[in-house]
Parts: sequence; structure tokens; C-alpha cells
Amino acid sequence: MSDDGIGTVGAATAAVSAVDVWKVYGSGEAQVTALAGITTRFEKGRFTAIMGPSGSGKSTLMHCLAGLDTVSRGMIHIGETPLTGMNDTQLTKLRRSKIGFIFQQFNLLPTLTAEENMLLPLSIAGRKADPAWFETIVTTVGLKDRLHHRPTQLSGGQQQRVACARALLARPDVIFADEPTGNLDSRAGADVLAFLRNSVHDHGQTIIMVTHDPVAASYADHVVFLADGRMVDELSAPTADAVLDKLKHLDLPENQPDTEPVR
Repeated sequence: MSDDGIGTVGAATAAVSAVDVWKVYGSGEAQVTALAGITTRFEKGRFTAIMGPSGSGKSTLMHCLAGLDTVSRGMIHIGETPLTGMNDTQLTKLRRSKIGFIFQQFNLLPTLTAEENMLLPLSIAGRKADPAWFETIVTTVGLKDRLHHRPTQLSGGQQQRVACARALLARPDVIFADEPTGNLDSRAGADVLAFLRNSVHDHGQTIIMVTHDPVAASYADHVVFLADGRMVDELSAPTADAVLDKLKHLDLPENQPDTEPVR
């Protein structure tokens, strides 16, 4: 995120960038503006959390940034690659090579072992895991003795760590995490968040996480805040208390229209 303020885009290539991004559903009286002209960048090798009240557009923004949803107007880039205008086949190839995903639901195949679940995306892409990198990731998530266990034989925290390892093994340019600790107890959630933070600081991974939890956001390097589809604030080196205080005082920019016709 640029230090010049919300919505600025610098010259250096970011891991992910958005320029004047709008997402509008429906038309006429039924029109709903989910994103209203967001311009921002997510720096490489940083852990960024996206926060905001329910309905603020944070999940919509993540889905658009990751190419899971299309924008109504504006441009999104993964590195120097523009997502806007790509067809489904192009988006699928880009997601396989450049993007990793971690969701609230672990999305593990029950018939596969932990190791097989970790390696599945690479297998689908016709790639082999780097043995040294595989060893590093498995050691980092603390699952060396669980590789041959199926999901039903793992705790919720262990299943989510398998999902984290799966996302990291392909060495994507960026990992998107949508409420990754939403189904975990506080201890398991802390383990997963510490792993994500360490993967950024120790291995240079880029992570963009949507969360509603100030404690989860405190593991990030930077937090951006959305309200009514706009970026309204940001915070570096966050603490849980500082994040909570920001959430309590979110205000929309003054004199800004609620919607704008999509051209």
C-alpha cells in the first residue's frame, strides 16, 4: 500500500493492483453497488488484511482481485498481467500458475491423504513439487507425521494447515485467504495465522486476507478498511485494539455519491 494515501498506485509493479474498480449488480431500482471506484495496490512480500462491516464489499473485492468475479468497470492486474478482459480459459490458467486460495471451508477431498491434497493442484496443472520446498512447507505447518492421514483423521486446525500448505506449494505470486480461521477455535486459528505471517516474513509470500476478526488482522503487516464499497481507511503495524478502534469509527468520504452510472 502506498504511503501517499488511500487509492494511490505507484510506478513499481505491485503483486496486485486495482484502478477505479466498480462492481454493480442489477439495474434500475434494484441496482446494488458493491464496489465504488476502488483504486489501490497490494505490495509484494506483505501480508494485508481487508476489513469492513457486513456488506462493505470486502469479499466482493477479494473475488474480483482473484479473478473469481468480473468487474463492472476498471482494471485489475496480477503483477503486470491484466485480468480484465480475460476469458474463462485464460483466467483458469492464470489462477493455476499465479494465485493460491485459502477459504473458510477447508475444501479437502476426503478420499485423499493430507499429502495428496497438498499436491493436487500441482498434479492438475501437470507439475511436480520441488522436494526441498515440499519439505520446507510440511515442516513449517508441522504435519510431517500426518501426511498419510485423511481429512477425517485430522483436527480442524490440521485440515486448514493442509489447505495452507496446498496453496503455498505452487509458489503463487499471491495467496488470497477468505476468513481462513472462521471455522477454527482460537488456538488453532492462532497457529494458522502465525504460519501465514511466517510464510510472508520468512519466504517472501504475498497474502491478501479478508477477515472480520481484529485479532486475525493484527497478524497482518497492513490493514485496509472498506465501507459501502469504498476504501475509507488503512493501518500499518496493526494491533487488535487499534483495528477495533478503526472499525468503530468508519466514515464514508464526504460529498461522495453513493453510486455512479457504470459506463
